[in-house]
Amino acid sequence: MRTVLVVDDEFGVAEVLEAILQDEGYRVVTAINGRQGLERAAETPPDLIMLDLMMPIMGGAATLAALRAEPRFRQVPVILMSSLDEATARESCSGFQAFLRKPFRIAEMLPVLERLVDAGEPVPGDRAGA
Repeated sequence: MRTVLVVDDEFGVAEVLEAILQDEGYRVVTAINGRQGLERAAETPPDLIMLDLMMPIMGGAATLAALRAEPRFRQVPVILMSSLDEATARESCSGFQAFLRKPFRIAEMLPVLERLVDAGEPVPGDRAGA
């Protein structure tokens, strides 16, 4: 069973993603900020991370930088989520493989997630694709 780590400070977003992903057969681990996300990743290594850009305590950009600095997480695909547009998000953050602008539709999210998890594609250093 593939594991997805959802890091988002909005309880409703994390809860909905958890329910949908579990229904799709994924094991889901959640965290409410980047610091907790790093702890959860160390406890239960994820196959993919869904990461909110703007969070208290430790935001998405700092979390992604910490993940990429850690050898065991360098190859884990990251889907960055934000209410900001992608160009603005790219100004503060790099190293993610896909971007979803909030609010997004589950029908848009699932194919992106499945492509990244199933392909096991290598993670480019700071190139993002979507």
